[in-house]
Amino acid sequence: MRANSHSGSGSELAVEAIDLRRSFGETKAADGISLTIPRGMVFGLLGPNGAGKTTTVRILTTLLRPDSGVARVAGFDVTEEPDEVRRRIGLVGQYASVDEIISGRQNLILIGRLYGMTSSQAKRRADELLERFDLLEPGKKAVKTYSGGMRRRLDLAASLVVSPSILFLDEPTTGLDPNGRAATWDVISTMTKGGTTVLLTTQYLEEADRFAEKIAVIDHGRVVAEGSPAELKARLGRSTLVVHLGGGLTEGAATAAVTRFAASAPQRRGDELVVSIDDLAGTAELIKALGAAGATLDQIHIAKASMDDVFFELTGRDRMPEGKAA
Repeated sequence: MRANSHSGSGSELAVEAIDLRRSFGETKAADGISLTIPRGMVFGLLGPNGAGKTTTVRILTTLLRPDSGVARVAGFDVTEEPDEVRRRIGLVGQYASVDEIISGRQNLILIGRLYGMTSSQAKRRADELLERFDLLEPGKKAVKTYSGGMRRRLDLAASLVVSPSILFLDEPTTGLDPNGRAATWDVISTMTKGGTTVLLTTQYLEEADRFAEKIAVIDHGRVVAEGSPAELKARLGRSTLVVHLGGGLTEGAATAAVTRFAASAPQRRGDELVVSIDDLAGTAELIKALGAAGATLDQIHIAKASMDDVFFELTGRDRMPEGKAA
C-alpha cells in the first residue's frame, strides 16, 4: 500500500517526522519527536546518553517501528514503504557491520554486487573508497585483524558504496583519531556538495558546531531546542568565564568572588570553574574580585557561548561522555 500523495522522491524534504513515539517498557525513548530536514542539509541531532537519538535514527532508517507518529524519508513512509526508503539511504551505526572473516575489499565488493553493480563496477568503487579512507593495504587483509579505528573507516566506506541521497551517521567518528576524523569529514563534505543530505548524531559538539547547518537538541525523548549553531548559542545571551584553579586560588575563593556576577551556579569541570555571565560591562570588576581571591590574569578566560554551554544549559549535563548513546 502506498502511503499517500506525499510519497515519492519529489518531496522537498529529505526527512519529515511528526510526533514519533516509541517506548521500551516504561522508558519513553521517543516521546513526540518532530523533525523537518530539507534536502542537501547537514542536520545535527544532539543529546545526552539515553536521550532518544539512536532510537530516532533507527525509526527513520526502518530498523525500528514507531509506536505512533509518522515519518517520511525521501518522501516515502518508513512504516508502509520501507523498501523504497532503504534504496535511498546509507547508514553508519555505532558498531561495525562488516564481515570479519573476509577482507575489507571483499566486503565492499560484496555490498556493491548486492546493490546490482557489475563485478568491475564493484571492484572499481571498492578501490576508490579504500583509497579515500587510507585502507588500500589493510583492505587486502581480513577485517578481524583491523584496529577499532580501521573498522570504523571501513564501516563508513561500506555505507558509501552506493552514493545515497540521504546519509544517516550515528556517532560516525567515535573511536577515530584526529586524522581519521578529518578524512571522514572530507568525504562527507564532498558528498554534501553533490547534494547528499546528512543526519548526524555525534558526541563531539565541535563537529556539530562546525559542520551542521541546523541542530536539534533531544532530551528525555523530546526536542528541547532547534536552530542553527549560531542561533542556539545566541539564545543564551551570555558569555562564559573559565577560571583555572590552582596557585593561590581555591575553588571556594573563586566561587565566592564570581557568585554575584554569575547568571547561574558556577560549575566545576576538572581543574576549572566555569561560570555563565550576563553582563560583560562588569568584567573589570569581576576580574578585580578574582584577583583579590588569588587569581592571576593567565588563569582567567572569557569566551562567547559554545555548543558545550548550549548543551549544558538545555540538558543540565556536560558534553556527552564517550560510549553508546541511545
